Amino acid sequence: MSSAVQTAPAVAERRPFLRWAGSKRKQLPQLRAFWSDSYSRYVEPFMGSACLFFDIAPQAALLADTNGALIETYRVVRDRPEDLYERLCVIPRDRDTYNRWRSIAPRTLDRETRALRFLYLNRNCFNGIYRENTEGQFNVPMGRRPGEYFSLDALLTCSELLKRATLLHADFEKTVTRVQQGDFVYMDPPFAVSSHRVFRQYNRKPFNGTDIPRLTNCLLSITKAGADFLVSYADCQEAMGLSKQWNSVRLPVRRHVAGFAGKRRTAYEWLISNKAIPDALITAAEQKQ
Repeated sequence: MSSAVQTAPAVAERRPFLRWAGSKRKQLPQLRAFWSDSYSRYVEPFMGSACLFFDIAPQAALLADTNGALIETYRVVRDRPEDLYERLCVIPRDRDTYNRWRSIAPRTLDRETRALRFLYLNRNCFNGIYRENTEGQFNVPMGRRPGEYFSLDALLTCSELLKRATLLHADFEKTVTRVQQGDFVYMDPPFAVSSHRVFRQYNRKPFNGTDIPRLTNCLLSITKAGADFLVSYADCQEAMGLSKQWNSVRLPVRRHVAGFAGKRRTAYEWLISNKAIPDALITAAEQKQ
């Protein structure tokens, strides 16, 4: 292995290897309160960085996303983590190199190199945003201060956890048809805020207001199947509609996507579930009123 590869620590944290705009890493204590090891399977139809999956490390999971390149990258991390890590660490992290990799058409690359490109761009782009233009081209510029890469040991930990999961390239509605009794479903859709354009637009066919009825029907289907769900959603008109149908709590969160750090501020987010809201979260919400 190349000498450029970082030395792995003895024990790796169970943390996502992707940077992701809208990641719920800071909300993990609140989200974790809804999970129990008694569930037969963890299901996540909007996979993103899968930070809750890596945090709770379930024994069985179904992880899905509409972003085929994302799912392919997870499969390569699952199957070839050491090769991927070695290749990643020797690519220069400068603007010219970044722009060259961004300009490459993924269809011209083999599977492993497509995953390498995805991971390199993700770890070096502005704020971990995944955004495509109308032609399906990744168009996020390089960030000013990309952080250090994860260790090899951390990536190997992710690889082992992904071997417990089925990875599915699918729309959330299709994924929900696979939900079974005893499952726990966590849904963190890209926010469809009707009043303004959300900067972290996901791809050519982003989740939007027209998808809210489909999401509502999915929640009904999950409940009918005998499974539990948890939805994270921004404090907006759409979330208010969902919150009235189910158990819900509105909590403060720290937003991370902004052009300048000084403009990052506390906002609010809804947690919506067919389970009872934990008392500690209700108390926390009341104290923030």
